[in-house]
Amino acid sequence: MNTIAGWVLFGCAAALGLSIASGMIYHSEAPEKAGYPVESADGAEGAGGAAKVEPIANRLAAADVTKGQASFAKCAACHSINQGGANGVGPNLYGVVGEELAAAKHGFPFSDALKSKGGKWTFDALDAWLTSPRKFADGTKMTFAGLSDPQERANVIAYLNAQGSNLPFPPPEAAPAAGAEGGDNATAPDLANGATPASGAPSVDPAAAVEAAKKE
Repeated sequence: MNTIAGWVLFGCAAALGLSIASGMIYHSEAPEKAGYPVESADGAEGAGGAAKVEPIANRLAAADVTKGQASFAKCAACHSINQGGANGVGPNLYGVVGEELAAAKHGFPFSDALKSKGGKWTFDALDAWLTSPRKFADGTKMTFAGLSDPQERANVIAYLNAQGSNLPFPPPEAAPAAGAEGGDNATAPDLANGATPASGAPSVDPAAAVEAAKKE
């Protein structure tokens, strides 16, 4: 019995020793930041992580038609773009910018989702469509996931526009002026220094104000 008890105690001591030794060897530190970022289907990071996208008018002002033509190679398997070209898996896109979303002239069986959408292929609509066709028209037949790069979309739109549409680009949107958020408080120091007050406010002569104060 003593022998058995001795072997049991020896086994327990050996197991404890191995546990302590393995813990020292394979010790791992807690990560600095729990979890990891998950990229969404549209290429944006999780909630609150999406980068601000420039308005399409600004991106069109910097668009490169040659780069747009190169990017259109991703679309060429389903779409032709030459004048009078035949429909393929998707409709011919010659002169598409500015026409109805489901233009009857194409003779293409558009999805009910696109037919019910209504409207025209404006620059904004094309930008939204190329971002995610399924989000633009839920139920569309188009299986293309979209272009996540905003400038690439603008390049493709500029190329499409050059193929039979030739519509003028909208003027770029100006950036907010510095100090615009200051509101009315931003004018207070200027008024104190004798600047002309806003329209409709009575003008005050600083010298007359000083004299009036002395008389009081």
